[in-house]
Amino acid sequence: MTLPNPDETTVPTVRTSVSPGLPGWLLANAASFAFTSYQTGQLFLIGVMPDGSISLNQQNYAQAMGLSAQGGRLYLASKFQIWRLENMLQPGEVGNGSFDAVFVPRNAQTTGDLDVHELGVDRDGRVVFVNTSFSCLAALDLTHSFRSVWKPPFVTALAPGDRCHLNGLAIADGAPAYVTSVARCDTPGGWRQHRSDGGVLIDVRTDTVVAEGFSMPHSPRIVGDKVLLLDSGHGLLVEVDPATAARREIAFLPGFMRGLAIHGDHALITLSKPRNGTFAGLPLEQALDQRGCEAWCGVAIVNLSSGAVVEWLRLEGDITELFDVVALPGIRRPMSLGVGSPELMDTITFRA
Repeated sequence: MTLPNPDETTVPTVRTSVSPGLPGWLLANAASFAFTSYQTGQLFLIGVMPDGSISLNQQNYAQAMGLSAQGGRLYLASKFQIWRLENMLQPGEVGNGSFDAVFVPRNAQTTGDLDVHELGVDRDGRVVFVNTSFSCLAALDLTHSFRSVWKPPFVTALAPGDRCHLNGLAIADGAPAYVTSVARCDTPGGWRQHRSDGGVLIDVRTDTVVAEGFSMPHSPRIVGDKVLLLDSGHGLLVEVDPATAARREIAFLPGFMRGLAIHGDHALITLSKPRNGTFAGLPLEQALDQRGCEAWCGVAIVNLSSGAVVEWLRLEGDITELFDVVALPGIRRPMSLGVGSPELMDTITFRA
């Protein structure tokens, strides 16, 4: 099928560069990926064109943050809504002559501004998300802004104020398993005083802090019997044994990390440049100075065995901060239709 050309008049200026091996890596690993920028409010979809060049599709979603991929479906957290995007293509169909997935926004649940960070889907198909403003895990509700699912044991009240900066979520066996929090605080904004070493990894199922001492931790992901997470304030991808709290440093990355996706024996990680030109108060600033490198914005692909950055995509221009990233197995060239765009209004599909 042929889709109308997107209206790019409101798209921020962005210049991309990729490692020479990125197209080959995506093809060899039978995957593409998506990532978000809350700074400019965009969803990016990255794949490989038939001629071997990188395809980049970007669409606007206000303050795009958490992202979850469930087969032919994407969930995306924006400033005051959580979106459900469906791949509208049937087997064997292509969009615009090349794309093997076309994600269309079919539903938006209005939550209000909850500063939703990461999100996932449980065994019942229920969207569970990190409600950072109210310091809890929450689910969508047909009547209300959210339904509380769980809150850390050290948070005494379900109220706005971002007390501990709850941010990351890992789901295991169809239920929330681990979260990350910047601090064990119970006062509005109290976490800001503990950014350098107050971070914790919490087992939701037991209300237990299984590891601590991180700086701005984010994005726990379960790999076997271990948990990988971003010790973002140190610039480290780390592996944690939740049974013993032992940790192993896998890699140092030159930027502030917020999103992590695992695909096979590789990790995809989003990196951001410092806000206002500084990582003041974070160990990352000194770590960069010691290594003589500057922070960059983009997606790094890390080999989990060696810790080496094997491929990368870098962004320059109006975009300096990214958020989440997901791998899209089995999809070579994804694209999406933008909310409010002429292409969305003119694209009609139906089931007879």
